Amino acid sequence: MIPARRGAVILLAIAAAFTLASCTGTAPDPNQGPTAMPTHDESPKPADPDAEPTCETIIPASLVAEFESYDMDAQPEEFRVGEHIVDGGLQCTWGNLEVATDHVQQYGWAPLDATRAAELQQYLAAQGWAREEGAGVVYLTEDPEFAMTVDENGYGMTYEFGDGYVLMADTKQGLSLITWR
Repeated sequence: MIPARRGAVILLAIAAAFTLASCTGTAPDPNQGPTAMPTHDESPKPADPDAEPTCETIIPASLVAEFESYDMDAQPEEFRVGEHIVDGGLQCTWGNLEVATDHVQQYGWAPLDATRAAELQQYLAAQGWAREEGAGVVYLTEDPEFAMTVDENGYGMTYEFGDGYVLMADTKQGLSLITWR
């Protein structure tokens, strides 16, 4: 793994540990190793489901605070799947925008109907992305050989297609940090 990417993965693991600790009210025990990522059922939901998603609301406030403590800001963009733009979506790159670096985290959310979801899944599969199904969702993950960032299970950038939405993160593990559904 590229040293810069290893740093980004470590930052994600630290941010996840702080996020989980803030959700449970207790600090993780450093003698027990890394804390497990939350599942969909454990992820908090947006405080106001009628609000517009922003880079600061699609992920937990504690993670936003952690990123900001590292002088990271969010750069919002249109949600994309390759060259395809998904209307109404948001894709955020968190990093120090004043410094040229690849130490960034990416998260995205977009509303999506079943027809468009099928089209985008087919597009990604045709590009060589691996497809997995689980717990009522479909994951498409880039080939780890070409991934810039890979999580502890070998997953790089991943899209999650669920009922009425699509999520993206720079690793499959990072999807669990997106609270906007």
